[in-house]
Amino acid sequence: MPGERDPRAWRIDDDPFDKRTSPGSHTAARDDGTRRQSRVHFVQVGHDGRVSSSFFGDPRTNEPISIHRGSIWHFSKTEIEHLALATGAFTIALALMFSDGVWGLSAKFPIYCLLSLITLAPAFLLHEFAHKFVARYYGCWAEFRADPAGLRFGIILAAIAGIVFMAPGAVMVAGKTTRSQFGKIAVAGPLTNVFLWSFGFMALFVIGGLGRFVDGNANPVDTIIGIWMWGNALLAAFNMLPFGPLDGKKIKTWSEPIFYACLSTTVGIAYYTLTNIILF
Repeated sequence: MPGERDPRAWRIDDDPFDKRTSPGSHTAARDDGTRRQSRVHFVQVGHDGRVSSSFFGDPRTNEPISIHRGSIWHFSKTEIEHLALATGAFTIALALMFSDGVWGLSAKFPIYCLLSLITLAPAFLLHEFAHKFVARYYGCWAEFRADPAGLRFGIILAAIAGIVFMAPGAVMVAGKTTRSQFGKIAVAGPLTNVFLWSFGFMALFVIGGLGRFVDGNANPVDTIIGIWMWGNALLAAFNMLPFGPLDGKKIKTWSEPIFYACLSTTVGIAYYTLTNIILF
C-alpha cells in the first residue's frame, strides 16, 4: 500500500490547489467547521418576471423582488424627479438667454422663465417622451435620466455668454430590440419636434402672423408661436446630426434613406424658421 503523503510535499508540488499559500484576496478558510459568509451575489429572473436574489450557499436570503411591469405611460418616482430637475434647469438657462446672461437680468426674468416653460420646455419634454413611449411599446425598460454635469454647464454658459448649449439628459433604454426597432425609437424624438413645429406653423398661418414677423408688428401671441417653432425646428435639426449619442447616428445606422429624408426635412424647416421668423 502506498504510504501517506508527506506533509512537506506542498512546497514542491505544481498543483496550485494543493498549495497552502493564502490567495491574498480574502482570509483563509477556518478549520473550525464554521462557514464564512460569501460575498458572491446571484440574481436570477424567472419566467414570471420576478427576480430572486440570494447569497451563494444561504437559501434563507432567497427573497423575490418585484419588477415593475406597468403600462407604456408609467413614470417612476426617480424618473419624475429627473424630468423636473432637467426641465427646471433648461427653463432657467433659456430665461438667461432671453436676458442676455446675468449682465442683462431685470424684473422681466420671471416672465422669461414662464415664456420658456410654455414655448420651449414642451419641445424637450415631448421629444424625450416620444423615445420613452416607443421603447416601452417594444417591451423595453425606458426611463429618463438627467445629466447634472450637462445641466450645470448649460446654466453657467447661459449666464456668462447668454447662449444655450445644454445636454440635459436622455432616455435610458434597456431590452432586446432589432435594428429596425432601435432606429424607430431614435427617430421618434425628431419626428415629434417636426409635428410640434407643424402645429405651430398651422396656428401661425391661421392667425396670419407670418407677415407681421416680416413687418416687425408681431404681437405677443405671434411671438409665443414663433419661439415655439424656433425651439422645435432647432432641436429636431440638431438631434439629426449623425454624431456621438445624437439620434441621427442611430437612425443612419438603421436606414440611410430614412436618415437623409429626416435630415433634409429638419434642416429645411430650421432654415425656413430662421429666415422667415425674426424674433430678435
